[in-house]
Amino acid sequence: MALPALSLSLQFGRFKGVERHRGALPRHSVARWIRHALDADAEITVRIVDADEGQRLNREFRGKDYATNVLTFDYAEAPVVMADLVLCAPVVAREAKEQRKTLAAHYAHLLVHGTLHAQGWDHETSDADAEAMEAREIEILARLGIKNPY
Repeated sequence: MALPALSLSLQFGRFKGVERHRGALPRHSVARWIRHALDADAEITVRIVDADEGQRLNREFRGKDYATNVLTFDYAEAPVVMADLVLCAPVVAREAKEQRKTLAAHYAHLLVHGTLHAQGWDHETSDADAEAMEAREIEILARLGIKNPY
């Protein structure tokens, strides 16, 4: 089965420790993780940011005044998925450590999660939707050789 085509822009903000995050996110891996979560061709920008930028974006666009792990800005689902995925490096690193995961495995999970959001999946609408989205994430990550993140 051929995977959907992906036009990917991978961006890193300027922050302390950025090289560690660059090392965990080689472009070919990011593209592979996202493509496995896609049901259609896509144009996606992935931006890795510091806590200040992550908190500002979450406050401005979601009304929540804290930095979160991933924010999905979805612009179109068809015929081409168009979205920005913003990941907050310090939050991702802290969560990976707390969950005893590698940084790369946690980024893979969050990129799959954000890509599903960009295609209309939502875990905040109901318990059934949350269970369906988690099951889809587990299935995709298993195909990528990454164990169940839950």
